[in-house]
Amino acid sequence: MDNRPIGIFDSGIGGVTILQHLIAKLPNEEYIYYSDSKHNPYGEKTKEEVIHFVDGIIHYFIAKDCKAIVFACNTATALAIDEMRKKYPNLLLIGTEPAYKMIHDYAPNSKTIVMATPATIESERFQKLYHHYDNQKSYLLACPNLAHLIEEGEEEKLTSYLQNLLGPFQKENIESVVLGCTHYPLISKKIETVLRKVKFYDGGEGIANHLFHLLETNHQLNLNKAKKEVYFEDSSYNKQKKERFFTLLTELQK
Repeated sequence: MDNRPIGIFDSGIGGVTILQHLIAKLPNEEYIYYSDSKHNPYGEKTKEEVIHFVDGIIHYFIAKDCKAIVFACNTATALAIDEMRKKYPNLLLIGTEPAYKMIHDYAPNSKTIVMATPATIESERFQKLYHHYDNQKSYLLACPNLAHLIEEGEEEKLTSYLQNLLGPFQKENIESVVLGCTHYPLISKKIETVLRKVKFYDGGEGIANHLFHLLETNHQLNLNKAKKEVYFEDSSYNKQKKERFFTLLTELQK
């Protein structure tokens, strides 16, 4: 048994959509969530900047003696995880990337939109994934600033943004949408309002299953069923951010 905590981070609070799956699959674990809202959004930063931010967060988790670190951010995974695995070969680092393979597995003939940050869409890591599973019916849609609007809860601006972004696809009979940023599941209903009935795909459940398997294989599961805590840290020391994070986590777990 290993009662050390699991670290999980995002450029803001969007990674709560991954955390909900981790808690459901691994309810006996203790979690430390790090929100780097000081540098949000990562999707408009350079690769070098993101690597620098992520390296600092990993140092924070090392100091907390975390047994695993989950990159609950597609952009951080796309731009930094390979570098971090080279630098910290003994750490268990779990990445998040757009769940485009799920289209190949479950809806190979569906008309699909892949929504992600510009940095994720343009990254070599995602481009390899996309071209390997390309169903020839997919649109890659970079969504600059969308994660920031979600992070700040800009409801009116979000509605207008999505109408302008997705409106041109209303006549395309889109069937599937890959949510390639952990913030995006928080606005799935708003997306559906524009595109009508679509099937959403994201990697949250798969990440939880993968982490469970790795911890079980390494005999690192925490088998103590006493009530565990989720700790929250924000790089901007934003009290309102913390309150919104726990409100969202509660809503997602219903």
